[in-house]
Amino acid sequence: MSRFTSILVANRGEIACRILRAARGQGYRTIAVYSESDASAPHVQMADEAIPIGPGPASQSYLVTNNILNAAMSSGAGAIHPGYGFLSENADFAAKCETAGLVFIGPSAHAIHVMGNKAEAKRRMIDAGVACVPGYEGDDQNDSTLLAEAAKIEMPLMVKAAAGGGGRGMRLVHARGDMANAISLARAEAESTFGNGDLILEKAIVRPRHVEVQVFGDEQGNIVHLGERDCSIQRRHQKVVEEAPCPIMTDTLRSAMGSAAVTAARSIDYCGAGTVEFLLDERGEFYFLEMNTRLQVEHPVTELITGIDLVALQFQIAQGEPLGFTQEDVTLSGHAIEVRLYAEDAARDFLPTSGPVELWSPPAGTGIRVDDGITTGQAVSPFYDPMVAKIIAYGRNREIARRRLIEALRDTVLFGTRNNCAFLVACLQKQRFAAGQATTAFVEEEFSTEELSEPPPGIANSAVAAALELTLEYQASQSNSVIVAPQLKNWSSASPLVSRKRYVHDGANHDLFVSALSSSRYRVSQADSAVIIEVHHMEGSRASISIDGKQYDIRYHCPEDGRIYLAMDGHSALYSDMIRLDGLSTAGRGSGDVVAPMHGLLIEVRVAEGDDVKTGQVLAVLEAMKMHYEVIAETSGRIDEILVGNKTQVAAEELLMKIQANE
Repeated sequence: MSRFTSILVANRGEIACRILRAARGQGYRTIAVYSESDASAPHVQMADEAIPIGPGPASQSYLVTNNILNAAMSSGAGAIHPGYGFLSENADFAAKCETAGLVFIGPSAHAIHVMGNKAEAKRRMIDAGVACVPGYEGDDQNDSTLLAEAAKIEMPLMVKAAAGGGGRGMRLVHARGDMANAISLARAEAESTFGNGDLILEKAIVRPRHVEVQVFGDEQGNIVHLGERDCSIQRRHQKVVEEAPCPIMTDTLRSAMGSAAVTAARSIDYCGAGTVEFLLDERGEFYFLEMNTRLQVEHPVTELITGIDLVALQFQIAQGEPLGFTQEDVTLSGHAIEVRLYAEDAARDFLPTSGPVELWSPPAGTGIRVDDGITTGQAVSPFYDPMVAKIIAYGRNREIARRRLIEALRDTVLFGTRNNCAFLVACLQKQRFAAGQATTAFVEEEFSTEELSEPPPGIANSAVAAALELTLEYQASQSNSVIVAPQLKNWSSASPLVSRKRYVHDGANHDLFVSALSSSRYRVSQADSAVIIEVHHMEGSRASISIDGKQYDIRYHCPEDGRIYLAMDGHSALYSDMIRLDGLSTAGRGSGDVVAPMHGLLIEVRVAEGDDVKTGQVLAVLEAMKMHYEVIAETSGRIDEILVGNKTQVAAEELLMKIQANE
């Protein structure tokens, strides 16, 4: 008899949608929970029942265990699936579920506790004979002790939150003089994110691959691995591109890593889905990094090459059933690559962004899978992780999967919030990635600052926007007119009709003059340049156009407020009417104005009015989307005025303080 027939998903976004789909497919009754910010989110609409659990900030909703448990009890849920992030690796929460008579779809509280603390996990792995990175994982957490232990470790080294993962509470240190500040920042971020400021120190393995092994265990004591995933392409220590299998994996190395992963899981009697992460150096030596006692973001690539639904398998194990297969039954077929679509600005050190979802149009096609959690009309909230979707491609070999994914990203549209789609395309197109040679140093070694900044759109792009907007204006006029022949479009008995479009895009001005050559052809000029645009077809958010005779398929969105979004060849841009923007322009700000780089909580102001500061000095620390960011002085001078204090919620571009710049 089943232990449970209904499942509450204690999460949000794409992972909540993924679990809800799997649960409904297995015939379970589904319950969602949601914060005030997520009241209209897709996961709320998907569930059989949805229960509010508090305000927008996760600390007041998704991270409040009593709110989750009360929702489970009031809805009659029999089990809770935590997804990943939030409470998924919270041992106390797993124990409370058991006490409340609820099945926690994950490992035991004991396993979570042991592996959830990096220091304890590392000590366990050393005892089990699993190779680990040299470092310090002791109980003494005094800053003086950490500084003394750091002096024994070869530089560079990593400072890591002992109780966390996902790049939170982590700092790479190259110079010993930076250790004290790195410890302070990592500890503060760890306390804020995980409620535990303990740290460990590790020698930084230079240019490794990040390779992880998926493991599964059941209550009968069976443990298998389902192959590996290469997750080397990262920014801010967070994964961006993942693939399975690892492109340089050999049968011998897979056997050794798989065996080590199973040994790690068996040493703590592991049950459920887990991932053992390793660093693989250039010599082929691998070291235990950590174990994630939950489902991983990148689990779809493993599903595609094994044919196993990992979420459904989690349900099966949680019901007390055996795995039903052995290690010898596991076969890997083909290749899968996943990218994470983030709301972030690659040109600004990948800072998270937030804002409206004016249009969300995911790709489709052979071998393409999309796991998303957003919809048109929604908003990307500043309260949560900035990942909004995962796009995955499968092929019989790696090159087919890579090509399919590039084309899928070119067909992906997220208008309204700046995102990393163009950056992902650039990653996949790099020769080093195509050759399967990416390491964790890939982004910093392959991308210059200029390359991370999207090139400003030229006249061709802005000309297309003008031609589309004029076509839409004509269509609106035509629908409101009586007995006007379509053949009269753009016709004039005098000189050719000329329209003017004055756009602004990222601060750049586009002053365009558009002459209608026919009902669908336009000559668009700006200063000494001109292009011929022909609009062949427009339907929904798609258009077929030609630029000087070369045809393109593009995506667009035109709200009725003087703005038009345009996506062409993998790049997106927003063109806005300059006149309407005049009142909102912030171009007059001087270099001495210090503004918030994003929405967030100002947790520490490090200067006072009257202080002298230098260019590059840290002025304040901002917490946003579970990360801590340093606000840096862009000019030397004296602090003239501080407008906000500690623990203040600030908006993006909000003025924080003013610096009287030195002459």
